Amino acid sequence: MKKVHYMDDEVIGSESPQGRDASLFKPSKSEINLYQRHVEDILSDSAYKPDGEKISLRNLLDISPTLSEAASAIIDDSFTRCFKSNQTEPWNWNIYLFPLWCLGVIVRYGILFPIRLVLLTLGWIIFLGLFLPVHFGIKNHEEVRKTIERGLVEFICSVFVASWTGVVRYHGPRPSRRAKQIFVANHTSMIDFIILEQMTAFAVIMQKHPGWVGLLQTTVLESLGCIWFDRTESKDRSIVAQKLKRHVECEDSNPLLIFPEGTCVNNEYTVMFKKGAFELDCTVCPIAIKYNKIFVDAFWNSKKQSFTMHLIGLMTSWAVVCDVWYLEPQTLKLGETPIEFAEREMVQLLSI
Repeated sequence: MKKVHYMDDEVIGSESPQGRDASLFKPSKSEINLYQRHVEDILSDSAYKPDGEKISLRNLLDISPTLSEAASAIIDDSFTRCFKSNQTEPWNWNIYLFPLWCLGVIVRYGILFPIRLVLLTLGWIIFLGLFLPVHFGIKNHEEVRKTIERGLVEFICSVFVASWTGVVRYHGPRPSRRAKQIFVANHTSMIDFIILEQMTAFAVIMQKHPGWVGLLQTTVLESLGCIWFDRTESKDRSIVAQKLKRHVECEDSNPLLIFPEGTCVNNEYTVMFKKGAFELDCTVCPIAIKYNKIFVDAFWNSKKQSFTMHLIGLMTSWAVVCDVWYLEPQTLKLGETPIEFAEREMVQLLSI
């Protein structure tokens, strides 16, 4: 990057032309011709000078191409790329590959999708047939009820993963329930929670959602001790912070899972972690989730696609391939701020 030096106006205007020859400030004829040729070269492009027109002040002051380039640079900056879904290049471009692509579409939509849909439907029937009687029937034995509910939630999450033909490899020790610890993970889609939940019944902090997802939040996931927040409510921040502290200090609570990025990122980049998860004065256990895009892109862009259509896209793919790493627990170092702690955890996840 080059450093631009600006001239001081006081230096330029510090001496009057009366004290020296005014011709020193007057450009020569050769210099004028040189500047004119340079301007003509710039304006020779059709974007600046239409055919058959002479150079005019309007053409000279037209900065729309520059503004267009600047706008393109802003749109394509590194932060915006974190939320873009990269389109796969078409491979069915000739007569030899196109029949294979058509066969794949028939298999995925005509055979695999109906089978997966039946599997998911049967899973929900079994889950609801067991969960509702346990949730509303067992009131006097809370510990037994919570244990059964955790097992049923892990079951339905396993059914979801099976409906995508999920191939998930877990690395590291399985999380356990302990006081004064939280788990943080990078966030690509809501299926991150499902993939992690099929192994361990986490209590997650999550935004309130409408529709059938919101119904599950207030019924099924509420039994796990999950914490919900509403971005439109200004008072929710302090309320959620108090709930987090109470949850972390309780030994009987399910492990708390937080996605400190605060939004879904396309699994190629990581945005800055929010410091709230690192101000709880407890052990932080990082979890790195990496998706293989060989069959499908698991990134969910909630502004362009509903979660239902996102699930259908996963169910009509060949498979969802994913790796999960449970990394070494970390604590706040002496003299380290929560922001520095969050940055250190982010760097650790990026190293995977």
